[in-house]
Formats: sequence, structure tokens, C-alpha cells
Amino acid sequence: MSKNQLAKSIIDNVGGIDNVSGLTHCATRLRFNLKDDSKANADDLKDLSKVVGVVNQGGQYQVIIGPDVKNVYKSITDDYSIGETKPVEDKEEKKSVVSKVLDTIVGIFVPIVPALAGAGMLKTVLILLVLVGLVSSKSQTYQILNLMGDAAFYFLPVLIGNSAAKKFKVNQYVGMSIGAILIYPTFIQMVNQAQANHTGINLFGVPVTLATYSSSVIPIILAMWFMSYVEPFIDKHMPSAIKIFMTPLLTLMIVGFSTLTFIGPIGYWLGSILGVFFSFLDVHVQWLVPLLVGTFTPLLVMTGMHYGLIPLGINQLATQGFDSIAGPGMMVSNIAQGGAALAVGIQSKNKKTKELGLSTGISAVAGITEPALYGVNMKFKKPLISSMIGGGIAGLFIGIFGTVRYAQVAPGLFALPSFIGTKGWSNFIYAVIGCAIYIRSFVCRSIDHRNR
Repeated sequence: MSKNQLAKSIIDNVGGIDNVSGLTHCATRLRFNLKDDSKANADDLKDLSKVVGVVNQGGQYQVIIGPDVKNVYKSITDDYSIGETKPVEDKEEKKSVVSKVLDTIVGIFVPIVPALAGAGMLKTVLILLVLVGLVSSKSQTYQILNLMGDAAFYFLPVLIGNSAAKKFKVNQYVGMSIGAILIYPTFIQMVNQAQANHTGINLFGVPVTLATYSSSVIPIILAMWFMSYVEPFIDKHMPSAIKIFMTPLLTLMIVGFSTLTFIGPIGYWLGSILGVFFSFLDVHVQWLVPLLVGTFTPLLVMTGMHYGLIPLGINQLATQGFDSIAGPGMMVSNIAQGGAALAVGIQSKNKKTKELGLSTGISAVAGITEPALYGVNMKFKKPLISSMIGGGIAGLFIGIFGTVRYAQVAPGLFALPSFIGTKGWSNFIYAVIGCAIYIRSFVCRSIDHRNR
């Protein structure tokens, strides 16, 4: 089946183009906003050769394709005119608070994940270049490559300002400008001087919290949420003749003022509280979080709640320089998922099952688990259970030894270099052992369908 044929079949089976109010995609899924979910035919969609699963959650009808999703998305958007309009109001009202929050998190972070993953991998490559002696940590080459890897994280408020503004349906460039205000060199210099002199900063007499927002996550999200009320209100009441410059002017002034004096500090304190909470866990029960994440990541992926871990991991990287929340547990869980799917592919005598198990297993080990999860492990159930047990045991092991990662990368086998850092080689070795712990016996016992 060609990509154009697949695109047409998918559109037909989600109820036709007239039933689609919006379409985006992430690393593996087409994410439809449908006007009427009942018009979609999940069974026929699952029967399509390139489709490995269908999920309806968080107000989105998701068709799971795998790594080729970008090409399928392009075929659909080339053949059909699909906007990114808001779902109809009666459907929006039916969404739970949890669904709305998850949909918002997904919409904000999915677009920027490639930039963060690329920057994170660049940092890990640089670590390897230094370790093998190809680059000196004192050279200009090192400095330039290092700043290239740091840039996406340092300017994170600008990246999130763009994606959050798009999600909240306000001007993306004004949103980026608000993010840029938080990390503007003059503001940072003023904060540093005030801290050094034990003085303060005020804006029209209102105190400005002496906080550093580079690499921050929560402040700019709160600012864009606030902007989603400010900008439409101003635009609605502004005369058309002056709207083009007065709306962004007033929006920038009001949201910028509020962000520096009130919203930003709240976000900064929330981020600090999260950092303190997970520092407490690291000190007293450091095994708990990797155990839970390693065990339940497949269930989090099914509900979309795994995206809730990404901001926590990024926030910990920004505040403490390492991530013990998302990366370690998700890495061993993904490798366990891949191991289960590969075991199915190796031991099955059914040609289609073998091909699906091998291809999706390799993808999962590399960090993309949805094809393996929906196409193989959930289908046969026992591989899913065994992978959760193996992921939990591996998570417990790396948790006991306090294993952390030092860069935001896709949580798979290729993420191992990101575990080389301030804790020395022991942290990396524990991460390798954690990946190998996926108890082969659990997988083998789960395969009772060799002839399927």
C-alpha cells in the first residue's frame, strides 16, 4: 500500500475529512481531533498494514504508525486541507480535567522534544569525544560544541513560549518574546548585581523576584496560560484600526509585567519545590521512583501520562544538573519492552508476527515503544506483563545505586552515554547493568504462541 493510499484509508476510517477538525503528530502517532469519535472505525484502521494500534484518549483520536509517521502525516496534509481548529465545544466540555491537562502537556512538549533530544545527544557525543581523547575539554572546539548542546536548554523558555502559545491559541511570536524577556542578558545581569549587593529590583514600584529563569519550564507555561486570557480580551475590545499594533503592545506589557512580578516567581517556586521533593526521595527512598517508572511506563504510555514525566525530568536537569525521575526508569522500561517484542519475533513461527516483533522490538530498544506495545506486547499480554516485571526489577536496581542521567535524550539503548557524568564510571556501569537485567526467563516464559 502506497503512502497516498494509506493516507486516504486512514482519513476514510476516521469518518472522512469533514469529521476532522485538527491533526498533529508526535514521534509515532497521528493525533486527530475528531468532531464525532463514533464515526471512526477502529477495527478497520487496525487492519491497515502500516497501522499498529488505535487509542482514543485525552480528547485525541490517535492512530499509531511508528517511526514512519512523519511521512504518513505529510501525505495526509498534502492531499487534504486540515486545520488545527479547536474541537467542537460540546466535546471539549466532556473532557475531564486530567484529560485537558495531559492534552496541554502533550501539545506543549511534543513539538520541542526533537530539539531537546538532538541537543542532549550532542552533549553525550561530546562526552565520548573527550573520553577517547579526540577533543580536549579546554579547546575552542569543545566550547563551541558544548554551547551548541546547551543552547536548546538555556533558551528553553523561548522554545516553550512558542509551543505553549500555539497550544493556548495565542500569538506564538509574542509568546517567544515573553520567554526571551526571562533570559534577556540585561535582566540576568540586574538579578546578579542585586543578589551580590543584597538589594532588590522593582518595576513601577512592584518588587521583582531575584530568580534565574534559564532552562526553566513552569514559569513560561503559566505565563502563556495567563496570556490566553489577556490577548483575546484585548483583541476583542480593541478598535480594528489600531488592533494590529495595540493588541501585541498591551499584551506584551501586561503579560511581561505580570510574569516578572508574579507569575514567574510562582513558577520558579513550584519548580524549586519539585526539586526539593525529588531530592528528598533521592536521599531517603532513591529506589522508589525508578522502580515505579520502570514498572508502569507502559501503562503511562497507554494513557499519555508519560508526557507528565518529561517536564519533571527537564526541571530536575535544570535545577540539579541530573535527572533521576524520567530518564533512568523509562530507559530500562523501554529496553524491557523491546526485549519482549524481540523475544516474540525470534520465537514465533508466524511470518507476520516474526517480522512485527523484530522490527518493533528494535525500535523499542532505541526508545520508541508504541509499535511494540500496541502491535505485539498488548496483543499477546504475557510479553507486556513480563516486560513490566523486568522493567521494575531493573528500575529497582538502578534506583538502589542512585543511577542518574545528565542529558535529555530519547530513553533507549543509545542514551547510555548520557549516564557518564559527575558520578564517574560507576553511574554508567550501573546503567548498563540495569539495561541487561531484563531477566530472560521472564520473556521466555511469556512466549507461548510460537506457532501464532
